[in-house]
Amino acid sequence: MRIPRIFAALSLVAALAGGAGAQERTGASARELGTRPIDVSADRLSADSARNTVTFEGNVVARQADVTLHADRIQADYSREAGAIDRIEASGNVRFVQEGREARSPRATFHNLEQRVVLSGGATLRQGQNTVQGETVTIFLRENRSVVTGGKDGGRVQAVINPKGIVETPPK
Repeated sequence: MRIPRIFAALSLVAALAGGAGAQERTGASARELGTRPIDVSADRLSADSARNTVTFEGNVVARQADVTLHADRIQADYSREAGAIDRIEASGNVRFVQEGREARSPRATFHNLEQRVVLSGGATLRQGQNTVQGETVTIFLRENRSVVTGGKDGGRVQAVINPKGIVETPPK
């Protein structure tokens, strides 16, 4: 059964989507993140060897180190050709939490081979008092960049950014 590889990929997406700076803060490489213990709890687990999938359903909570992923359902698809996890889909009340950072959306998809995370259906990212909202948030892990898009029909991206290190001085 390929469950250990699925857990490793699941934990990696949680770490990186919850805060793209996780590697910089801890000094841990992606390989090291994948070797840390992972605790997954759910109401049900289904493994389908014919389809190369593992599905966790019902109050899913996956924890690795300081990263926690919550969802109603998580499905991991394994690619035999690539010999790796191809895609992980989390759906229903998706929430990534890591050291004061939180991302929420109805759905999230981790494209492992491309190292791309897509939070969709209306995503909100928060760190402290900073917030970014959009219909879709795409995180390109290899490039350390992200793109937030508004919804169709004129939806717009909303951001509240509180600069640090600016000291206000009273007028003289």
